[in-house]
Amino acid sequence: MFPVYLTEGYRTFLEQRFPAERRRFAQLATSQNPEILVISCCDSRVSPSAIFDAGPGELFTIRNVANLVPPYQPDENYHGTSAALEFAVQALEVKHIVVLGHATCGGVKAYAQRAAPLSESNFIGKWVSLVEPAAAKAGNPEAPNYLTRLEYAVVAQGLENLMTFPFVKERVDDGRLELHGAHFGVASGSLVVRDPETGEFKPPIDTAGLPVRSVAAVTCE
Repeated sequence: MFPVYLTEGYRTFLEQRFPAERRRFAQLATSQNPEILVISCCDSRVSPSAIFDAGPGELFTIRNVANLVPPYQPDENYHGTSAALEFAVQALEVKHIVVLGHATCGGVKAYAQRAAPLSESNFIGKWVSLVEPAAAKAGNPEAPNYLTRLEYAVVAQGLENLMTFPFVKERVDDGRLELHGAHFGVASGSLVVRDPETGEFKPPIDTAGLPVRSVAAVTCE
């Protein structure tokens, strides 16, 4: 039986959201034109559309374990993340790419703690091995804040790997595409973005030049 939770959710969608956005959905039926690609974790607690209050058609998203961006590797293997990236940049011509990490990331933790394989194929283990270059830059693994620093380093490494794709580098170099790194705090609702000059993660700045901070995060400080 189809999950009752989904059926009831769909009922609410039909009764409330769809009527209010019918014209928008009619437009989306023929084309999409998102300007932003978000590469995020497939963790159920991290929803780019919810975090950024985005409606249908506004964000193109790629979700995988630990929001990883593999390096450019044209070969005969299957490359789901790279294929979606290619489509977003080459076909949709997005103007921004955001690599979005998050707190308490299970994939990053699995790498850091060398977690036992969940299956004989160890798909997760092979995938999170992409964390290795980031781990080399994250400092002492015995430090109390190591996992957070590793999550930040994974975002930074993702931005580096994006630039190994010729079609990404070309657009960044000529100003058609901008790359951004960000990190979301699940418990606090805090968002910090990576400063491309310093590598520091700080709250985003609004159009008035003021930092946008989560009330919960400020309270915790």
